Amino acid sequence: MKQTYLLIILLVAATGCHSEKQLTDHVNPLLGTATLWETEDLGYERTWDERTWGAEVFPGSSLPNAMVQLSPVTQFRSGAGYQYEDSVIYGFSHTNKGHWNLLHLPLLPVQGHFTPGDYASGYSHENESARPGYYQVFLERYGINAELTSTLRCGYHRYSYPEDGEKKLIVDITRTNNRVREWNIEQSDDYIFTGFQDAEGKIYFYALSNYPIEGIEQQKDSLHEVAVVTFGERAERDPLELKIGFSFVSLENARMNLEQEMMNKSFSEVKEEANDTWNSLLSKILVEGGTEREKGIFYSTLYRSFLWPALRSDVNGDFTDEQGNLVNEGFRYYTNPSFWDDYRNKLVLLGMVAPDVTADIIRSITDKGEKRGGYMPTFFHGDHASVFVAGSYLRGITDFDLERAYNLLLKNATVPGRGGRPYLDEYMQNGWIPEKDTTNVPTWDEYKAAVTKTVEYAYDDYATALLARALGDTTHHRILMERSANYKNLFDPSTGFWRGKIEDGSWIEDFDPYYPYFAYMYREANAWNSLFFAPHDPEGMIALYPNHKAVEEKLDSLFTEPWRGYEAHNMTGFIGNYCHGNQPAHSIPYTYYFIGKQEKAQCVLDSIMDRFYDMGADKLAYAGMDDAGEMSAWYVFNAIGLYTYSPADPEYIVSVPLFDKVLFTLGDGTRFTIRKKGNGKKIEQITYGDIPVEGWFMTHDRLKEGKQLMIITD
Repeated sequence: MKQTYLLIILLVAATGCHSEKQLTDHVNPLLGTATLWETEDLGYERTWDERTWGAEVFPGSSLPNAMVQLSPVTQFRSGAGYQYEDSVIYGFSHTNKGHWNLLHLPLLPVQGHFTPGDYASGYSHENESARPGYYQVFLERYGINAELTSTLRCGYHRYSYPEDGEKKLIVDITRTNNRVREWNIEQSDDYIFTGFQDAEGKIYFYALSNYPIEGIEQQKDSLHEVAVVTFGERAERDPLELKIGFSFVSLENARMNLEQEMMNKSFSEVKEEANDTWNSLLSKILVEGGTEREKGIFYSTLYRSFLWPALRSDVNGDFTDEQGNLVNEGFRYYTNPSFWDDYRNKLVLLGMVAPDVTADIIRSITDKGEKRGGYMPTFFHGDHASVFVAGSYLRGITDFDLERAYNLLLKNATVPGRGGRPYLDEYMQNGWIPEKDTTNVPTWDEYKAAVTKTVEYAYDDYATALLARALGDTTHHRILMERSANYKNLFDPSTGFWRGKIEDGSWIEDFDPYYPYFAYMYREANAWNSLFFAPHDPEGMIALYPNHKAVEEKLDSLFTEPWRGYEAHNMTGFIGNYCHGNQPAHSIPYTYYFIGKQEKAQCVLDSIMDRFYDMGADKLAYAGMDDAGEMSAWYVFNAIGLYTYSPADPEYIVSVPLFDKVLFTLGDGTRFTIRKKGNGKKIEQITYGDIPVEGWFMTHDRLKEGKQLMIITD
């Protein structure tokens, strides 16, 4: 009873009391952490032992685009390291993206008996809480209440131990989601331990305790090796607190980061500052109307849209560059964006709200590109830094060296080589990439994903051409614009699908539009989910079909033809054969606009927003992987009635928002308003500043005029 009462007091103190509801109160960092298990949610019967991919997000503490993401680990080598259905916690790690990597320096407070191979603690969701900049959980095995908060480059741990028993801390120094190549940990003062861990980046740490350190011991058994820090006693029986500074440059910089960001602050102060930071960011988009559920999903997805890319430079501007050198160029250095995923929407949202961060990300990728062979960094598949840079520049973000960035992107588009676009030589020679001539390809086999690459390279060519035009490079503008039509080369009029070709130019015969592939012809999709991708040329794309009726029938079939029961980790959440659980199909619903059937698009958009963002038994699952914020940003944009149909172009396609009123504050301080009138699906008229808008698109420049966008429905 005494322990239960103590826990209640701790939880009340942890969550705090606010007289007014804050925007952070709408955010649930646990949203997206659950996995889909139910057949009705998955769209098929599970037969594999491996669990289907969830949103792969973390529930722990972070500031926007921070270096530190301080979050629980329930399973290593599993997405973001946390799965809601897991029953034990291995530690609290300090870096996270949600892509099966990172998780630097996991720590776990312990006492009593444990071994290096058996130390994880059980926990209950009833004794777990999370909000932006704060995470709390009760570790049942040890009777310890753990609380976490953070700054940009530092983590703050507060552990409330039972009154009796010594205080120990496991530092899982040999483990992350990546292979740990080298590590070190040592006591450097009575209250300080330091070291580094080299695993996808060499991270240095400087940890200050409020309890004296008696010693650090390496413990190893047949299963694992950990470091154990033992703390001494002090007169006051306060919680054990650890303030830890981090740096990817040096131990001295880790200490500097700690001293400047956290040294003289209490846990409550850091937690409240984190909350204030998030409230400030979330207030950039204020919504009225809608249900509490819709507001909860909206602000949770808005929150999750601003966690990646992650900061990698220190408070003085130092960072370690691609060649391993210490550099200070006067800008904040960031990790690469998750280009294949978030170029579609999240990076545009980032630029609208935080243009200074966007400019520094472009500076960062330019610096990396110039030091890694002259190619702009790519990610996973495609070459979408071109879309990011073009879209950012044309929206008015110019505080970077455009010519330097363009030179890298032009090399990506025109010079085959390691570091640039895969299979670029084949693409340039044919106007398309040939796929292997084979049959009975298993879903998970890796090939070229030649259809997806071809149509996406065509769009990247268009984006790079926009930059060529801005810089007066007329020759490459003409060449790249011609190549931007290459998406047509793999359209098969006999089937109405984009379809793979083999080297002699004939169609792949083993063609089933319902069958999903990881990388044969299509990247993480089937032919249905690879329809209608030419954001730069929707009219030309529509013209490939006999008439608008044929396009409408194709779209209707996509959303009504049932999924055939194929099982794939990364394809879940279906409307017919449309899969919202992966990115390739995310722009397809808007195709209805270009054949005069906007209301059909709205029916699909509303269904997606209603069904796919709080799924599963616990209402905490997305339809699929968030992919560093892309899935979240899709919801944010559609909920306010704008979408980045062609993210390279400084414009937005207008839809019917969920909310009656939206007040959007751009990064330069300009405010515009979005209102809807009526509750129908069909848009009868769009006005801006009481002037009718022609067509379906609003330009970024017009939004910057700070007027009211009115969407009138039937």
